[in-house]
Order: sequence, then C-alpha cells, then structure tokens
Amino acid sequence: MKEKLVILTGPTAVGKTSASIAIAKALDGEIVSADSMQIYKYMDIGTAKATLEEMEGIPHHLTDFLEPDGDFSAAIYSEMAKSIISDISSRGKLPIVVGGTGLYINSLVYDLEFGKIDPQPDYRAELEDIVREHGGEQLLLMLSEVDPVSASKLGSRDIKRIMRALEVFKVTGEPLSNQGGSFRKETESYDLSMYCLNMDRKKLYDRIDLRVDQMMDSGLITEVKSLIERGYHKSLQAMQGIGYKELCQYLDGECTLQEAVDRIKQGSRNYAKRQLTWFRRDNRIKWVDVDDYKDKADLHSFLIGDILKVLNNKEGL
Repeated sequence: MKEKLVILTGPTAVGKTSASIAIAKALDGEIVSADSMQIYKYMDIGTAKATLEEMEGIPHHLTDFLEPDGDFSAAIYSEMAKSIISDISSRGKLPIVVGGTGLYINSLVYDLEFGKIDPQPDYRAELEDIVREHGGEQLLLMLSEVDPVSASKLGSRDIKRIMRALEVFKVTGEPLSNQGGSFRKETESYDLSMYCLNMDRKKLYDRIDLRVDQMMDSGLITEVKSLIERGYHKSLQAMQGIGYKELCQYLDGECTLQEAVDRIKQGSRNYAKRQLTWFRRDNRIKWVDVDDYKDKADLHSFLIGDILKVLNNKEGL
C-alpha cells in the first residue's frame, strides 16, 4: 500500500507552523521539515524555527541537525526525508511535510532523476570560488551557456540551484531542462494530500515586515554575532540566508542597521513571491486562502476536516 503523506506549504510568514502543529495534534502526526535554512544548528531566530513550547510535544524531524558549514543538497534531503516518512508511517502515525523550500518538496512529490546524481565536492568548490570572486551573475552566465532554459528560470541569487544544474550537466553531459518527463515525473510512492496556504498579498507583506521586526527584537543580531564568533564565515552558503547576509553587511560597516532591516524585509517579500510562483506549477496542490476563515482555529478545523475526508476516501470508506 502507498504511504499516506500530507504536504503543507506556502510563503514565509503565512502561518504554516501553527497550522501544521494543529493538524499533527488532531491526526496523530509527526512533522518533517522542508525548509532549507532550518536544517542548520545555531540559526533559530532568523529561520523562524518552532520553539519547544510552540511544538506542543509534536515530534519535528530534519531541523537543527547540520553545522552551518556542512554540505547538504536536495538529493540528501530526499533520501533522509523518505526514510523518516517511512518510519513515521510504520509506527501508525501520519507524516506531515511542512515548509516552503520548493526543491525539497519536489524531491518528494516528483521522481527527480537528478537527485540520484551524487554531489561533486571538487567541482562545487570551484564554483564557490567563482561566486566569491565574480558573484552569482558569472555563475548564471556559465549556466546560460550550457542550459539556457534552466538559467532563464533562475536569478543570480539562486546560487544553490545554479550550482546543482551545473553539476548535473557536468556529470550527465545533458542540461537539466532536457531531462523532460524522466526528470519531473509525478511520484506514485505516496497517497498525497497537498495544501498551499495563501493570503492577500498586502496582508502577507505586512506579516513579513512584522516578523522581521520581531526577529530583531528577539536578538537576531546577537545570533549572527554568535555564528561569526563560532568561526562561521559570512561567505558560507548558510550565512547567505535572508537575515544573516544583511546583518553581516551591517556588522562589516557596509550599511546602517536600518538599511539592513529594510533589505531583510524586501528580500523576504521577494522570496515569498518566488515561493508562490513555484508552487503554482503543481496542479495537485489545493490552495487555501487564509483570509476566507474567521481565525486560526477556523482555518485549522477546515484543514483537519479536509485531510480526513481525503484520507478516508483513499481508504475507500
């Protein structure tokens, strides 16, 4: 039998954390993170990790386990997440994947062939040197020469995805975009229930701005300073995350604190927009407008009821 799997995604600050915990409590579930920044240790405030209090006793997997200078990829995520999902299912619990990193979610809901290609650390080191010396634009130019279709879908700040596309080309000799159906085939491994939370764009942006202010009040600067004191250099991929990069710029005297905060807010808003664009590609996703519900409890009640209905139908009840 196929394993049941719930996916809850959506843009940053839309309310995924509270909704996922409510679902897990009601349906005897465990949460598997699909967030490319929450994997890192010592990076709690800027990645909006759920606190122990917020988790309400619900097990959370694939958060807070990797050193900020550790290597990771969508292929590694896919392998680890699938193993955890199987373990949760084997114990009679409901696995609930929660997060906004599209590539991580795609690695579960599609059979992505590129995930079978091992990372190329030596080549990756060469690419990282190019980024340090010439910036992301040079890397994107390299990709456009061998895979213009993939390059057209990325920006110069999508460093991880550009590097991965270049790795795939180096190993296979074929552009990522040429792998067609074999690259992006819908998985048949799971009985999927997929939801994407959304809300009025202005309200979402206001929530993002408020969240950034709350992160600053909670000590995000101290968190960034602590990472630097631990020896994690600002050039690390983990330190390029929104919030960390801008505050490193402030600490280096490249901008004022207010300019850094404004950049964090703008970067977060831009990221939310890219997330929404990404998830609109998958027609299996059920879109849920948060504004249609009177409060969180009403929203959570709908999600729980709809998931139950879907799961019961798939069981033939």
